[in-house]
Parts: sequence; structure tokens; C-alpha cells
Amino acid sequence: MCGFTKLAWVLVFLICLNICGDGGVMAFHNNYETQTRNHVKVKQVYRTGYHLQPKKNWINGPMYYKGYYHIFYQYNPKGAIWGNIVWAHSVSKDMVNWIHLEPAIVPSKPYDKYGCWSGSATVLPGDKPVIFYTGIVDPKPSPGHQVQVYAIPANYSDPYLREWIKPDDNPFLKPTSENISAFRDPTTAWYNNGHWKMIIGSRHNHRGIAYLYRSRDFVTWVKAKHPFHSKRDTGMWECPDFYPVASKGTNGLDTSTLGKGVKYVLKNSIEVTRYEYYTIGRYDLIKDIYVPYNTTEDGWGGLRYDYGNFYASKSFYDPSTKRRILWGWANESSTQNEDIEKGWAGIQLIPRKVWLDPSGQMLLQWPISELETLRRKKVELNNVIVKKGNIVEVKGLIAVQADVDVTFTFSSLEKAELYDESWAEFPHHDLGKSICGVRGATVQGGLGPFGLMTLASHNLEEYTPVFFRVFKTINKKHKVLLCSDATPSSLNPKEYKPSFGGFVDVDLSEKKLSLRSLIDHSVVESFAEGGKTVITSRVYPTLAVIRNVHLHVFNNGYEPITIKKLNAWSMKTAKTTSIN
Repeated sequence: MCGFTKLAWVLVFLICLNICGDGGVMAFHNNYETQTRNHVKVKQVYRTGYHLQPKKNWINGPMYYKGYYHIFYQYNPKGAIWGNIVWAHSVSKDMVNWIHLEPAIVPSKPYDKYGCWSGSATVLPGDKPVIFYTGIVDPKPSPGHQVQVYAIPANYSDPYLREWIKPDDNPFLKPTSENISAFRDPTTAWYNNGHWKMIIGSRHNHRGIAYLYRSRDFVTWVKAKHPFHSKRDTGMWECPDFYPVASKGTNGLDTSTLGKGVKYVLKNSIEVTRYEYYTIGRYDLIKDIYVPYNTTEDGWGGLRYDYGNFYASKSFYDPSTKRRILWGWANESSTQNEDIEKGWAGIQLIPRKVWLDPSGQMLLQWPISELETLRRKKVELNNVIVKKGNIVEVKGLIAVQADVDVTFTFSSLEKAELYDESWAEFPHHDLGKSICGVRGATVQGGLGPFGLMTLASHNLEEYTPVFFRVFKTINKKHKVLLCSDATPSSLNPKEYKPSFGGFVDVDLSEKKLSLRSLIDHSVVESFAEGGKTVITSRVYPTLAVIRNVHLHVFNNGYEPITIKKLNAWSMKTAKTTSIN
């Protein structure tokens, strides 16, 4: 939940290690090798090298200001579990290497005494940033009595924005007819028709709601007569995000952009399912409402940014590069006791550029290009045939911390297995996940399963497969499923090891499929077909750690596949510094 449960919108401190080049990675291995010998008590072996995560303890509103990317994130300074939430603050020139500052916002007033929950940042004309967040007045009724608060910088000339002030006219919004315990996560504001506007997530019974508020002066806000959008039987809408996208090209748009060739995205994080879904639609400026197109489902079974461990996301417009950037968060899949033993929990996923697919019916996502500055040693494979049951190791790579980009080809679709119509009985919103659960990497198929075996131990006692499987329907159409299966990832029986899955909307006429996976100790982020489908998995191997990690390509289908081109890089660890 944004600002409440373990799945809140959070951005977290990076590991405080500066490792340069392969020698630095080996030094990292040596430093932590002693901790890998007792697999039950490993503390730091699962720390990521190039993802944003807490130095310790448990981990809102990104923006670009005076040459720096700012990230504000919920953080528990007292422990590796939910509670005692403040807004921590980090800045970066490239969203890869970070400078960590003192917390920007801490509970200090009656209206946020019990927590400073999620929110957003808006940069007003004249380069004036403002933070909106949800304050908790009282812990009852559960999960808390919620109001909306704003904060402004004490010194606008400071590019780090290290000090923030809560003006005396807070809270600027209190619930009236709204549900006081489901009234949170104000969005970035936008401007049109003489008013600033923003939405706040809520629910009424089982109906998810995005309430719209307007202001002429950014001080006094009035609730619109009608919700901006709502949907029955979806439950609480957390961390709503609304923004425009261009119909053509990959450039992002400022949140207030209007005009021809502009479509709109509304994303909600669903408290009940712990998934997010988004729709693409139009913005009715007369009625001030959002109207989704009927091309995809507006509900639990709708489009997702990520079909795996991904929640409470937030996007922002980067004016320096004209990009829309998406941030998401992944919680731990380990037990709470293990989190406490590690001393930290939660990681921020790699920021992604997001834009509209040429079809106009879905979004594409891709890791920001700045991440490529961490690439070191490169390994290539070209035109390697992989027959049924074969495994090809990608050697010469530090496989625990890597970036892999591969294109597979195949000569025929004839051997694709028949899609089982009885799968219609699976939960609609979990269809891909459910099929991957019964058609894992070890289940032989026709065309697939084939893909990568990431974070693999020497004898394959542990591995996390990311793979494609192609089906044909009774009407001779084809379905492509991407799976990221944590089931065989760890010998530790205590871990949550789900098999995630999502369908890939792709034309198979060229008989090829592409996959990119970012591997970083305890996380695997995978992007199929240029970012049409994305899945994130959190895993905790007991054997496949540090030096004992391998990467393989595998095929368990009757149709041979060809590794047309594979590029893989060992990745440096991102640099971090702290200023207190």
C-alpha cells in the first residue's frame, strides 16, 4: 500500500560500496565469501550492486530540478519492517549513482504525527517545486485518519533542496464525504482551463476511485462534482498516476500537455491484489474526467507495467531529455525474520523510459540508457543452435551482476503446443502467472520453453529461468507467454517463490523473439520484445551466490532455437556518497 503496508511506494538507499571494474567485483566477492558459507545466516549476499536500496532498515515523488534528479522515498530509520516512516531524500546526475541526503520530511506536526505517507512532487512556473503527501492524524480508524499536506523548499537556490518547510495553512485538504481511512497519495498536479488539478486515490465499498481536485492558486483546492474516474469491484486505488503520452515517437510529455496526437494513461496500484494496472484513454476537458478506450480491460485483468514483483510505481517528466521516466518498487520475498537479520528490506527497480507503442494500445518500457555506463566486460554469442534438452553456458561473465540482451530465432511455428482451453478457469487477472505455474521450464513443449537460466548454481540445484513458450489456439492463432519462475531459485523452503507470467503481443512472422534481463544478486528484471512485457522476480539462492553463479541459455522444446545474437556484460556497482 502506498504509504501504509509492506508494498508501499518507496525508494531506498543504495548499497554503500564503490566497486570499479571486474577487479572491484572480485574484491566484493572476497569480502562477502565468508558470509556465504552458512547459507541460513547470510546477511549481505543478497544486496544489489546497481539497484537503489537501503543501506539498512526498511525502505515518493521523483522530479528533475537544477541539474539533479531528486528522489524522495519512504524509509524506516528504526528497523527493517514497516513503521516510523519518514521521507528520505537522494539526488543524482544520472539516476544510477546517488548522493544521499538527510530526510526531507519527518513527522513533526499534529497532522502527520503518525506518519508521512506517499505523495508526489510538482515543479511550478518559475522553477518552484512543491511536495504533496498524505499525513496521518490518528492511527484510527485503521490504517489511519488521512489528510493532505504540502511542503516547500527553504532555499530555492539550493540544487540539493536539503531543507523543506511545512507552511502553517496545512493540511490543505481534509476528507469531508470521502473515506477518511482511504484518502491518500496525491498525484503530480497539472494545469489547464485556468486551474491546477490533481487526483487522490480512494475507494467506496469495493469501488476504486480517483477523486479530482482543482485550484486557481495552488493553495485552495475544491473537489470536483464527479470523480475523475472510478471502477466497480477493484478495491482501493493507491498511488494513482495520470499523464499524457505522444501518439507517435518516444519522447515524453509534460504532465500539463494538451493537443492533437495526445493520449492519456491512468495507472492505479490495487490494494487487494497487490498488482498495478493501467489503461490508455482520452481526457474529456469539458467534464474533467478520464475515459479509457475499450481496447483493454479496465480492471484487475488490465494491462500492467510489470507482471511480477512490482508495485506503487510513480512516473515523472524529465525536461532535460524529454523522457517520461517510470520508477517502481519491489518488496522482499523473504520472511520478515530474514529481513530483520539482513538489516534491510525492499529495493527500487531500475528507472524505465516509457512511451506509447506504435499500435496505440499499450506502453513500452526500457531501462534508461544511463545504466549502460556500468557495463564492463562484454561476452558475445552468435548463431548458436540449441536443440531440445541442451544448455549453453555463457562463460566469461560475472553472472551475479550482469546485463544480458539476446535475440532468439526459430525456423517453424508448427511445433507450437496447443493452448489448453481449460485454462480459462484460472483467475483472469492471474492467467499468465497460472499457466507459467503449470508449464514451467522443466515441462517439455513444442516451441519452448526456451530462454535464460539466471542465477544458476554449478550443478543447477538452483536457478531462476526466464523463458518464452509459444502456443497455438484452435483457430490457429499464436500466443507468446513470457515466464519468470522463482520456483527453482532457492533451496530455502521459507522463501516465497512464485512463477510469474505475462503474454507478449508480438508478430511472429519473422520467427524471432528478444529478451533482455538485468541480473543483480537477488533481483531479475526481464524485458521481452523491446519492453512490451516486463517481469521482475526477487530470489534468494543459497548456493548460487557471489562466485558460484552461472548463466545459461536453455531449450526444452522440440523445435530447435538459435541464439541469433547474445550480448552480455558484467556490471559495475553504482557509486554512492552521503551528505549529512
